[in-house]
Amino acid sequence: MKKYSLFQGTIALLLALLLQPLSLSADEIQDTLASLPGITNVQPLPSTVYKHKYVMQIRQWVDPHHASAGTFLQRVIVAHVGFDRPTVLVTEGYDCNYALRPGYQEELSKLLNANLVFVEYRYFDKSRPNPCNWQYLTVENSLYDLHNVNVTLHKLYHGPWAATGISKGGQTCMFYRVYFPNDVAVSVPYVAPLNRGVEDGRHQPFLEKKVGTAAQRDSLLRYQITLLKHKPQVLPLFTDYCNSKHYTFRVPLSDIYDYCVLEYPFAMWQWGTPLSTMPGENASDSAIFKNLIEVNEPDYFSEQTPYLPFNVQAARELGYYGYDIKPLKKYIGIKSARNYLHRVMLPQEFDTIKFSKKLYHRTIAFLKHNDPTMVYIYGGIDPWGASGVAHLKFLQKKKKLKVYMLPQGSHRTRINSFPEAERQQIISTITSYLYGTDNNQNNQK
Repeated sequence: MKKYSLFQGTIALLLALLLQPLSLSADEIQDTLASLPGITNVQPLPSTVYKHKYVMQIRQWVDPHHASAGTFLQRVIVAHVGFDRPTVLVTEGYDCNYALRPGYQEELSKLLNANLVFVEYRYFDKSRPNPCNWQYLTVENSLYDLHNVNVTLHKLYHGPWAATGISKGGQTCMFYRVYFPNDVAVSVPYVAPLNRGVEDGRHQPFLEKKVGTAAQRDSLLRYQITLLKHKPQVLPLFTDYCNSKHYTFRVPLSDIYDYCVLEYPFAMWQWGTPLSTMPGENASDSAIFKNLIEVNEPDYFSEQTPYLPFNVQAARELGYYGYDIKPLKKYIGIKSARNYLHRVMLPQEFDTIKFSKKLYHRTIAFLKHNDPTMVYIYGGIDPWGASGVAHLKFLQKKKKLKVYMLPQGSHRTRINSFPEAERQQIISTITSYLYGTDNNQNNQK
């Protein structure tokens, strides 16, 4: 097995970086970044919030344990604030396109006045190996990507580092701490699930019995029934829409309509969409169609989805959620929703993928036997939280690992979503871990 060490900087380069002045011009910062080992194609980006922002590529091993698999270029965004400032590593779970926008500013880097290092996830958009061998799309390999980015840019940014990510990026942030516990001083995963199966089993009871009030849950169920009762009239509109978008699917469109209905309550609670936006039972077919599309765009299930790499990982090791069709059995067309991830959302070439609990068990063991400087952020009405770490009772004994739950928060919950007193407490905790000397890193297993 090849020990991971992608690029070694020369002594001269290290000395040059150590002697860099704290303030450089834009061109000098760009040249300095370009001089780092493995970094290529450094280009400036417009930004209304960061004085210096760049997009670049870093060469990564396709398989960090076997060099024979070759290398690929991964897209990275760096927003430079100062060599004397901390650095926030964004462990993105998807592509980095939204971070290219001039107005983008990551929350933690703003709160800490920190440098930003934003890493696009392997196999997404510009960070896709060629040839695209799917066997190397693993969480472990993605974490070695992050480790190499960290090691490379640490040659320039010597201050304390934090890692953070949202949703799948929050999962990545969590797993990164498990595999490389000493890479950062503090980890801040937002709304990160920790699933234990392809159809985890905890999300359906959450939606049917726990989230919101009984009246709210009942109104959602009644509206799902309305969607199914109006299916003969709405399906032609649904079909025309999908055809106009050139969507294709692995199952009949009639089934896709049913899956959109099944997805409806998950999507509503996930994004905190007010239930008052649901049309009434006597609404027109066009109003019902428009609402369905707004809440759950059918490209989610299409062959054109940009999220195929996620679907592959969900089937392989990240896990996902299932649907309960029993309350709708009288009205719905599909006979079963079991194994829908494989049937609806994955090409046939992935039929042989089997889910492994190895990642789940390793993460649970790490959290159980360590007390890492981690701050988890969750929203109380977000269905993804049903499989989050907030439900792990052994975490209640931890002194450093913190879990903050915003009772009415959705998947959009951030630090700034909390009431001021709790918000300040979260920021204070993160800051103390970032700059503290006793962060428990040296005895993490």
